[in-house]
Amino acid sequence: MAEKNAPPAAQAKPAAQAGPDASAKPGRTRPEDKIRCDACPVLCYIAEGRAGACDRYANEAGRLVRLDPLTITETARELVPFLGEDARWSGDLLEGSRPFVTAVGAGTTYPDYKPAPFIVSQQVEGVDMVTVVTEGIFSYCGAKVKIDTDRHIGPERALVRADGEAVGHVTTSEYGSRMLSLGGVEHLTGGTKREGRVTCDTLLRLCNREAVELSVEGGATLTLQAGRAPVIDGEEERLMRVGCGSAAIGMFAAQWAPHVDEVVVVDDHITGVLSEHQAGKLLGVAPTGIRVRGRRSTPGRYFQVANPGTGWGGTDVSDPLSILKPADPKHARPGLRLLMISTTGEQYAYFELDEELNPVPAPIPEVLQASAERVAENCEPSLTSVLFMGGAGGSLRAGVTENPVRLTRSVRAALTYVSCGGAEAYIWPGGGITLMADVMDMPDNAFGYVPTPALVAPIEFTMRLSDYAAMGGHMGAVRPLEEVLGEDRRRVAHRGADPHAPQRYRWGRK
Repeated sequence: MAEKNAPPAAQAKPAAQAGPDASAKPGRTRPEDKIRCDACPVLCYIAEGRAGACDRYANEAGRLVRLDPLTITETARELVPFLGEDARWSGDLLEGSRPFVTAVGAGTTYPDYKPAPFIVSQQVEGVDMVTVVTEGIFSYCGAKVKIDTDRHIGPERALVRADGEAVGHVTTSEYGSRMLSLGGVEHLTGGTKREGRVTCDTLLRLCNREAVELSVEGGATLTLQAGRAPVIDGEEERLMRVGCGSAAIGMFAAQWAPHVDEVVVVDDHITGVLSEHQAGKLLGVAPTGIRVRGRRSTPGRYFQVANPGTGWGGTDVSDPLSILKPADPKHARPGLRLLMISTTGEQYAYFELDEELNPVPAPIPEVLQASAERVAENCEPSLTSVLFMGGAGGSLRAGVTENPVRLTRSVRAALTYVSCGGAEAYIWPGGGITLMADVMDMPDNAFGYVPTPALVAPIEFTMRLSDYAAMGGHMGAVRPLEEVLGEDRRRVAHRGADPHAPQRYRWGRK
């Protein structure tokens, strides 16, 4: 659906007059019939009925129109509700009846000499507020991707590729999750043209919650989609581990101790052994003589029991007995009961020692079967999480104020609230306005692109009207909310308390 009026950020300009040699050939559009779009640095000349290179602006009867409509959330967080001495705040963080104008579909301020496309004023709890709305063109941007899995996806610092091009790397693992850092200016503009295009396309699809296919050098192939379970080497992940092996001992030792002599929780990072662990000692678990390979840390905690992999607990182990040394006859005895289990409870095995003190598989008692199911029950579903990250510095701020540094200082002083498509943004400390936002909290198709290449992302700055005036804001461009709501817009029902609830849309007037 085309928006009927071009946003102020994208101005149609007539093409330069062609000389005698440039007259149009039969069946081709004459240069003077095209209009120029200045919504991004590409400066497309767009023929009648055609869209620009970004598919976001088109030529409709000689007028530049936006193909994606401005999006308004029907409910949104109350922004900076505590500011203003006279403001009476109920304590409710959500204003269910208050529409919020997002930057999705707003257009950009490029080339940044003019005010933001929408500067909207409204009253909130008796306080005059203003929201400055624009779509930023981000070359300095990327995505931080959290993959809930124990399985090894590749070594840290390994390149991540899409369609054969490097688009990022594996970064530091976090508790129960593998992490990717994708995009960034070095991949968008610092490599070949194809690398930049593939990187931009990968970021666009990830941030718009579409599935992408990635491969890790020396590691796994991945299918990732925000809010969905990751698929690793063709296998969909189910559970995020309850904790490392040592943590699992601490959580379930009291449930295991009365029913089994020894428990080994297999984990790529920290394998736990019940009888040696402090939890086991406090519960009176006697030494068992079961010995684990690897590097012993503190009692009951072992590092590097195996290589990373896709087996038990993120190791390359398919047979859990392979991580055991021969039992110590000083403490081991025939009939000793041994439970081995992974950190997700998806793999477990029960053994009893024979006369030679070798572990022999045996039917697992019901109470231990139930404990393995309890471990799995305490594991959260595996998800892929995508956080957009960008630097909202540079000239983007000129669309907000004539003195850009004052916007940065206002954000630092918590006088200005920053959001992305209505989603709360986390602002990094230090200089500039470096932000992160969960794409699951944003409307569908909130992101666009320009072929420079760069990502186009929505960003909103909300503050008191008096603070906006004090920072040198574009007061002459302020429009009342009612004026903006009176036009055809896309309206989105805010997600509310459930961040993974499906979006609900409707079109039309207020």
